[in-house]
Formats: sequence, structure tokens, C-alpha cells
Amino acid sequence: METTSFRTSCLASKVALITGGGSGICKAITRKFMQYGCDTAILSRDELQHETGRRCLVAAADVRDYDAVSRAVDKVLTEYGQLDILVNGAAGNFLCPLEKLTYKGFKAVMEIDAHGTFIVSHIVFKKVFKYRGNGIILNISMTPHYTGALLQTHAGAAKAAVDAMTKHMAVEWGPYGVRVNGIAPGPIGDTVGLDRLNPFQSNTMKKPTGALEVQNKVNNLTTTKFTTHTTNHNPTNETDNSASPAEMMRMLIPLQRLGRTDDVAHSALFLCLPEASFITGATLVVDGGQWLTCCNFTVLEPRSMSKWINSAKEAQKSGVKMLSSVPPTLSKL
Repeated sequence: METTSFRTSCLASKVALITGGGSGICKAITRKFMQYGCDTAILSRDELQHETGRRCLVAAADVRDYDAVSRAVDKVLTEYGQLDILVNGAAGNFLCPLEKLTYKGFKAVMEIDAHGTFIVSHIVFKKVFKYRGNGIILNISMTPHYTGALLQTHAGAAKAAVDAMTKHMAVEWGPYGVRVNGIAPGPIGDTVGLDRLNPFQSNTMKKPTGALEVQNKVNNLTTTKFTTHTTNHNPTNETDNSASPAEMMRMLIPLQRLGRTDDVAHSALFLCLPEASFITGATLVVDGGQWLTCCNFTVLEPRSMSKWINSAKEAQKSGVKMLSSVPPTLSKL
């Protein structure tokens, strides 16, 4: 067990349903809940049960399918006899300029993020929380829509809807003893999502000859020198155009590091404890202050968009995928 300020049994006898709990941030939340005594149900994977010794039910369902989600919740109730916490973490995202964004891609992200949050919350409230007189809902959001960001219109619109639902649900369901809060993570270094949403990412492990030069060319077109004060041994760092996107992002974060999945998981744990019993309708930003200094985590400047798109086409010819396609989970929608 890790050393933290949390009691080792702080979620003992609780049951949590976590959508998207099989990977990334939500997998870390699932693991953290189980480490602190909570039994869980997720949409996929069962290895967490072996890691923590807690029960982890696989409740397969598409969050966009109301009837399928209803059956999955029934399965959780049959297995555990209760449900105390809901974490809405299922999400879809990819990078795409607004001009190139198809209605199908926009609709897919809206349905998974916004519709999915509504569907699962609606079912859990009506089946469980309304009658038991308490419950906790935690919605996973993001920050680019706070100020606007490149390549993220679809995701920003979906998460803005999620943030609105967090507030409205908190108001309407508060009298039933239900608390509804959100978490908006920033750049998290130990997830595949950070790489997938990197506009300079290659889709191959081994780049063809000349591909690195093309990628560096795109870096040069879309980055500028800047100075930032840090807390390390070198108090003033000046980046150059060869800095990696991850390093540039780190330097734009006031706390001077990328986030970790545990940062988000610990925040989720706190919001689900009795110590947070008077907090509802709030979205906790867990980003090291990043959105205050750089709303666009893709590290692109608006004036560089047209150059970036043209260079991305050139890079594509050399085998470097500069623009992520729709993820496999969304491609058939």
C-alpha cells in the first residue's frame, strides 16, 4: 500500500461503477478505489482484481445505448446488491482541424462524452440513488473549452456539455442526497492519450528516412522561443525550436511537470469521501495550473495552423502521421 494521508479502508463496503475504467486515467481511478477498499464494476478488463484483491466486475455496455447500460447497471446490482459511486469516464477524442471535422466524427464524440454521461447518470439515479437517499457522481472532463483550443472543437463542445450537466445534476439531485462533481485533468504523462493527442506523433515506431527532418520542420513552423522561470537548478530556461512537444508543455505548466494518473486518482478518491460531503456542482481542475498559461495543450499557435496542415501533408508522404485519425472505437460510427 502506498503512503498517503488517506485511510486504507476509507472506501470499505462501497461499490463504484466506472465507465471507461479499463484504460488510462479511469483505470488508475479504478485501481485506486480498489486499493482503498472499494469493489468496482468497469466496462472491460479484470486484471485489477488480481492486483488488489478486490472484486472487479466486467459490465460490458456501450454508454450510448440506454437499454444496454440499464442491463449493465442491473448486473452490478445483482452482483453487489448496492451501488454507491458512479464515475463517468468513457470518452472519445482525436485531433482534427474544425474545417476538416466531419459531422460523423463530431457526433461520435458528443455521443460518447455528453450523451454517455447523461445516459449512465440518468439510469443510476433512477434505479439507485433516488431511492437510497444518497450517492456520488463524478464526471471526468477537460480544460481546453475554458478558453478555446486548436483541433479540439468536438471534444471541447462535448466536455462543456458534461460540465453543464455536473452543475444541473448537482442542483436537481442535491435534495436526494446525491453529490455531483467533476475532475478536469491536464496533460497526464503516463497515459497513451497524451501521445495520441500529440500533433507531432508518428504512427510508426520506426520512422522512414527523412521523416525526422520533416517532423523537425513542422516543429520549427509551430513553435517559438520563450523564457520561463522554473524551480529547478537552472532558474531560467529558454527553449529552442528543437524542444519536444512534451518538454514544451512541461515548461508551460506552472508546477513544471506533467501530471500523473495518480494525481487524478487521488483527487477522485477525495471527492468520494465523507470529508468532501459539502462539495457538489464543482469541477476540480488537476493540471498543475496549465490552463491558466496555455489553453491549447497541443502546443500549436493559431497563426501556424495553415502551415502545420500543409507540412502535415508533406510529412504524410514520408511516413509520419501528423494528424491522428478517428480512433478505431469511433471509426465505424
